[in-house]
Amino acid sequence: MSTPLKHKRPIRVGEIRPSQLMYTYGIGAVVDLPKLSVIVTGLEDWPSASDVMETIVEDRLLTAVRYKLPTVRALKAPPPLEDSGIPADPFESALPPGVPVATFPRWMVCPQCRLLAPLRAGFFILKEYPHYPDRNVYRHENCNKGSRPEVVPARFLAACEAGHLDDFPWVAFTHQGQACDSPSLRLYEFGPSGEARDLEVHCVTCNARRRMAEAFGQDNRNKLPICTARRPQLRDYDSKICKNHVRPITLGQSNTWFPVALRTLALPIQSGQLEQLVNEAWVQLQAIDTLEILRAFRAARVLPLTLIEYSDEQIMAAIVARHEQASDSDDPPNTLPDLKAPEWAVFTHYNPLLNTDDFQMRPVIPPANFRDMIDQVMLIDRLREVSALIGFTRIDSVGELTDPSVSNLSDPAPISRRPPRWVPAHEIRGEGIFLQFSETAIQHWQAQDAVYVRNADFFGGHRQWRKVRRIEPVEDDFPGIRYILLHSFAHALMRQLALDCGYSAASLRERIYSRPPEHISGAMAGILIYTSAPDSEGTLGGLVSLGEPGLLEYYIARAFEGLQVCGGDPVCAEHKPGQGQTLHAAACHACLFAPETSCECGNRYLDRAVLVPTIEEDALVFFKTMSGSSGT
Repeated sequence: MSTPLKHKRPIRVGEIRPSQLMYTYGIGAVVDLPKLSVIVTGLEDWPSASDVMETIVEDRLLTAVRYKLPTVRALKAPPPLEDSGIPADPFESALPPGVPVATFPRWMVCPQCRLLAPLRAGFFILKEYPHYPDRNVYRHENCNKGSRPEVVPARFLAACEAGHLDDFPWVAFTHQGQACDSPSLRLYEFGPSGEARDLEVHCVTCNARRRMAEAFGQDNRNKLPICTARRPQLRDYDSKICKNHVRPITLGQSNTWFPVALRTLALPIQSGQLEQLVNEAWVQLQAIDTLEILRAFRAARVLPLTLIEYSDEQIMAAIVARHEQASDSDDPPNTLPDLKAPEWAVFTHYNPLLNTDDFQMRPVIPPANFRDMIDQVMLIDRLREVSALIGFTRIDSVGELTDPSVSNLSDPAPISRRPPRWVPAHEIRGEGIFLQFSETAIQHWQAQDAVYVRNADFFGGHRQWRKVRRIEPVEDDFPGIRYILLHSFAHALMRQLALDCGYSAASLRERIYSRPPEHISGAMAGILIYTSAPDSEGTLGGLVSLGEPGLLEYYIARAFEGLQVCGGDPVCAEHKPGQGQTLHAAACHACLFAPETSCECGNRYLDRAVLVPTIEEDALVFFKTMSGSSGT
């Protein structure tokens, strides 16, 4: 990361992983460095995409992105940081540009004299350490109680639900609307807790004082100023007037930034092997438009090795077809593309000709004791997942208000001032286990009276949950009891597999395929549990090995055995859908909840009563064959 603002050359201030730029520290997120706090700025500040950033080819995901951002033409990987093992010269002009950031918040506090002031006041000067970027720090030059002490960012910010972010209104808050000719603020701490009630901001000019506790709470929020509509990541103010009162948040608070990202599995859905190879090498081949250029590529030995065995005429025909396919998709789609239906078609209809270097799968025998409920199992030895960042939210997470998989996606905060031509993307490789459930068994289960009642209870909770969050219409996007069954099973199996597969629970992810028979894409009932890593080789097979016949049956049985009694019972078992601010039934951290990185919908729509009998409910179980005590 580097900051280009107010400097003749970029200053390197730290490093983060490419995956963190998608899910933790993306555009608009505040990064808390050892001595600085910075915000990742918009696409206009990023390096030239064509010169530095690699294009990621994934047509299905690009089409889905263009539904929300019609001007986007490419997915670009963040600029890489090449590690040669030799310390780089920080003054070298050819250094990789990195991802641009700006200092934020702009208000700092001197720990010695307690001066609270913005950087523009000139009290604090940046001290650079070019060879040690993690030591870059602002210092109070003329502190009367210390020798140029290091200053720290102010702990409080102001945000709103529209994605705006600004420095906390220190002057207005301290003076409560009263005039002060030349405010000079100090921030004092009383007590060791560091809580807001122990912090007081004081203006030494007019002697105005106020405790920070008066800024928190809904009643106090209504007394704070109206949001300035500032967008520090874009270095401007929103043209739309914001009517929200600012909401105070602390630096590093978890709800400061939530990514809005689209994610898909890159699947070889082309009909022939040559077409798949051309698609995989499209970044190299897209400039070829004549047979002569193709022959020049072959003569210069820059043609991908995977295509050497094919003739020039065959390759050219595949390239022309690929160009025509791209031209057909110039117009953005009118509806949100279905990202899961093609994946379902590939997983449920095994075709060995689709296996490539990036995607390999093989069928295995379903668990014997669960064969009436699980139709088939596919082991995905290699897969590639591609994700693209299209915006972000603040205060409320993606799963609550802006889920890209549903039709009522709220407008996220933008990642550029102008309509973007590209968006940041990231690809990772891994492995997984896919299970297809019996459609006949699920429909028979759904027809039971107890299951019907439970579905109605969840629907009531769904409506109430959306009503509280003002998501209209409240009846839409209810996934149904089918999804609850598949989702709960995925969580139970993930928890059990994590104990033996060698990967942490947070590294496993789920992908739920759930649709009723009347859906336009047809019925879907299956789950994919997978893990992935940014390395070009992906993961090491520890997860797939547990999907082999016999072993998978053992782990499913063990998962059910662990669910029958929960450490949170009886409270867990008695929990009703929609109770309080939750949207789950018998589920808690002791039995079904998964890490945030693992669950696709924020630990909602879960109920272990559909998997095993509980002390509260025993009529909902889908898996009638319980083999919790069996081992193979």
